[in-house]
Amino acid sequence: METTATIRGEIVTYLQNRSMTINQFARISGVNSGTLSNILNGHRPMSMHQLDRITDGMGLEEGYFYDLYIPECIFRATPDWRRLGPFLLRCAELGKLDCLHRAARMTLENISYAPMLFDMAEALFNEDKHKAAALLYESVAECEKFQYSERLALCQYRLFVIRLGENQEENLHAAVYFEPYIDRLDEKYQLDACHKLINLNVSLQRWDKIEALGKLMEKKAGIQYQQNRSTLRTYELSERPIIFYILYSYLIQAYMYQERGDYNNAFYYVSLYEKPDWIENPSNEELLIMEQFKEWAEANRYMYGLMSGQPNALSPYVDYVDSREDEIFLALCNILIAANRYQLHIDHILDRYKEHLVYKTQQNQLGKVSDQVTLNRYTRLLAELGIYFLNIKQFDRGLAYILDSLEYSIRTKSDNGMLRCMGIFEQFRHFSSEDTQRRYTELVQDVQKLSVYAWSPQVQN
Repeated sequence: METTATIRGEIVTYLQNRSMTINQFARISGVNSGTLSNILNGHRPMSMHQLDRITDGMGLEEGYFYDLYIPECIFRATPDWRRLGPFLLRCAELGKLDCLHRAARMTLENISYAPMLFDMAEALFNEDKHKAAALLYESVAECEKFQYSERLALCQYRLFVIRLGENQEENLHAAVYFEPYIDRLDEKYQLDACHKLINLNVSLQRWDKIEALGKLMEKKAGIQYQQNRSTLRTYELSERPIIFYILYSYLIQAYMYQERGDYNNAFYYVSLYEKPDWIENPSNEELLIMEQFKEWAEANRYMYGLMSGQPNALSPYVDYVDSREDEIFLALCNILIAANRYQLHIDHILDRYKEHLVYKTQQNQLGKVSDQVTLNRYTRLLAELGIYFLNIKQFDRGLAYILDSLEYSIRTKSDNGMLRCMGIFEQFRHFSSEDTQRRYTELVQDVQKLSVYAWSPQVQN
C-alpha cells in the first residue's frame, strides 16, 4: 500500500498507528470495507461523500483532506464533473474558498466546464454565498474573455453586484469595469443593471454617467414596455414591472436638472412621473409603484421650491413628510442644504426629528434604499449639520459634526467628503478646543494613510 503524502497514505498511517483493520475502520467510518480496500489500493477514486465519511471516522475536521483531494482524485486524469461539482459545492458550504478557487482555476484550459461552473455560481449567488460565487464567476469570465457572450456579461454583472460595499474607491472601480457590458446583457437584466449603476453613481456624484444612464434607462424601458405591454412578459423581464424603470428615469433626470439649478426642467420631469396616465390597466404592484412616485413628486415639488429660494415651501414640505416616516431622513438632508444656502433657521426642525439624525438603513414602499446612497447622504448630512451650527456660531458642536462627516468619508474613501471636511475644519480651526484638534489630527493621519492626494484647505460647499 502507498504511504506517500496522499489521502490514501494518511489513512494507511492512521490504521497502522492504531493497529486497526480495514473492517474495523469500515464500521467506524460507514464506508463499505470492500470499497475502502479498493480505495486504499488505488483501484478506485474516492467520492466526496466517502472522503467526508473517512475524515469524520478519523476524527479530523471537515475538509481536512481537500487540498490533497484536488490533485489526487479530481485532476489526476481528465477531471470528472461528477467529482468536481460536489467538491466545489462542499467547499462553498464549509468556506474552503482557497480550495474552491484552486480547483476552479484548474479547469480554465477546458472551456467545456464554463457552463457548469456558471450554473453552480448562479446557484451559490441565489443562496447568498457570494464569496464562493464570485470565485466561480471570475473563473468563467477568464475562460470566456474572448467570447463576448451573454454569459460573460452576466458574470461581470454578478461580480459588480457582489463587489459593491462601503469603499467608494472600490465601488468606482467595479462600476467602470462593468459599464461596457450593459448592452451585452440579456434584456431582462439590463434595466436592473442601469438602476444599480445609477444609484451607485449618485453616491459617487458622477453626474455625466447619471445623466447618460437615466436616458439609457428611459429608452430601453420605453421600448420594452411598448413591445410587451399586451402580454404578461412585462412582469417577467426584470426584477420590477417595467413602468418602475420608466418613472425612475424621469425622477433621476429631474434630480439632474435640480443639481444644475434648472428648476423649470426639473418640474417638467416631476410632472412626467407624477401622473403617468399612459399606463394601461395597472396591476396592484404597478398601482403601488405609481402611488410611491406620486408621493415623491409632491415631496420634490416642495423641495425644489425650497432649493430654488422659496422659504415659504419649508413648512408645507415638513408637514408633508411628517406623516411619511420613510421620507424624513432624505427631507432633512435637503432642508439642511437649503438652510445653509439661504441662511434659514431650522433649530425647531432638527429638534423635532433628532432621532433621524443617526445612521440607519433606509426603506421606502418599494424596498430598501441602496446602502451606497444612504451612506453618501448621511455623510453629507453630517457635513451640512456642521456647517449649519458653524454658521450660527455654535463652533464646538459644528466642528464635532464636521469631524463625524470626515470619519465617515474616510470609512467610505470618499475623496470629495474628505476634501470638504478638511477644508471646513481648517477655516474654523482657531475656534476648536484641544480635544477637537487632537481628534482632527488623528483623522488626518488616517487620510494620509490612504495616500489620497494633496488637498487644499478651502471650504468646499
